[in-house]
Amino acid sequence: MASRRRRCADSVRDVNLLGFNVPGEVIAVGICFIITVAYSAGAGMWAVLWTDLVQFVIKMSAVIVLAVYAVRAVGGMDSLKAGLTTHFGSADAALSVLPVKITPTGIEAYAWMPLLALAVFLSVQWWAAWYPGAEPGGGGYVAQRIFSAKTERDGVLATLFFNVAHYAIRPWPWIITGLCTILLYPAGIGPTHDHEAAYVQAFVDLLPTPWRGFMMAGFAAAYMSTVGTQLNWGASYLVNDFYKRFLKPRETEKHYVTISRWATVFLFLASAVVTHYLGTIEGAWKFLLALGSGTGLVLILRWYWWRINAWSEISAMIASFIVSVSAINIIKPRFPAGDLRADAWVMLVTVAVSTVVWLGVTFATKPEPDRVLESFYRRVRPGGPGWAVVSERIGFGRENIPGGALAWTNWIAGIVAVYSSLFGIGKLVLGNLAPGLGMLAIAVVAFAWIARSFREEPATLPGVGVTA
Repeated sequence: MASRRRRCADSVRDVNLLGFNVPGEVIAVGICFIITVAYSAGAGMWAVLWTDLVQFVIKMSAVIVLAVYAVRAVGGMDSLKAGLTTHFGSADAALSVLPVKITPTGIEAYAWMPLLALAVFLSVQWWAAWYPGAEPGGGGYVAQRIFSAKTERDGVLATLFFNVAHYAIRPWPWIITGLCTILLYPAGIGPTHDHEAAYVQAFVDLLPTPWRGFMMAGFAAAYMSTVGTQLNWGASYLVNDFYKRFLKPRETEKHYVTISRWATVFLFLASAVVTHYLGTIEGAWKFLLALGSGTGLVLILRWYWWRINAWSEISAMIASFIVSVSAINIIKPRFPAGDLRADAWVMLVTVAVSTVVWLGVTFATKPEPDRVLESFYRRVRPGGPGWAVVSERIGFGRENIPGGALAWTNWIAGIVAVYSSLFGIGKLVLGNLAPGLGMLAIAVVAFAWIARSFREEPATLPGVGVTA
């Protein structure tokens, strides 16, 4: 194993470039980055979507192969479950869906997941926090791809497939390999006992040479997929929301395409500068989570309440950043290192304070101009009591939220379908056939309900998309 590790380390060599010694890993990442910029700038959204599909297949194949080798290394699935039961004290503590147990004195949590943290993760974080790819109120690259679909129905179905692939299918090869590393590297890796590095060490130690190269290609594919998406998404913001709106509003489409290509290159250079000053990936994620940890509610309610304006969202972002950074420095030191209750309290404090701030700013500032509100309503027709003032003023009367109860049942059915698929696949992988098949049957029923709803859904409301 030691010789294999040395060969892996030696395969990425430093390069002398113009008199400067450039680390090999920087060269490798730079090559991937430049290729991604080339196809993102050259072919735009079309290239990003097709390469994403190919890269997803490559990466999923690679991690599935690693999971198979990892399970073999620990002696099979039964040996894995037995080893985890010994390590964690019980099978439920290691593999239960919810990390809680029922005792005569009530519900108790396992040491690694306190009840407060579990409650916040399940009931608060999903709607309160924003980060790329999980925007509670819609937006970002998920919305960008919905808009690029041929029809609204295609956009909704594609989004549902994304959630199933992302949350139900993608995690299990990673989870299985991660569980195997607990037994293969119980003390972690190196003098710091890094348990996260055990995943990388597993593919170095367990995979034969051809598959090891395939895994490296998979990591490159995952990286390029993420970078391509962010570059294309960022360029669309710069061109459509800034350049076209404020600088050159009456140019040709050819002009805007050219500017978007230059914007992609600009974002590439700017991100390289930012990356230089970031010490770790964890630091970047902490910055993003701090910026968006209390903005989810205002992003959701902007679709249901006419009074929310641009200052509502801006104040929510500023307050979330200031409060979360302050809470991290004040609250976290009061808990032991790694205690998830600290993260839960940071989230609760940030959401509470930022909500008070953006509500106060909303009532202290003027609403959006009537022409903006009326144009938005005609395009979207959000309906509901929160928009009654606008809908009545422009002659639509009091309208219900489109879809009514049907929309809420579709939302619930989507959640049931995704989570039933997630836990059903997990049960099958771990050898629990009966509960696994039962959960997948529930997922099929939920998908069938959504499909039935599509057939019964009325045609587009008259006047939707019409501007004044």
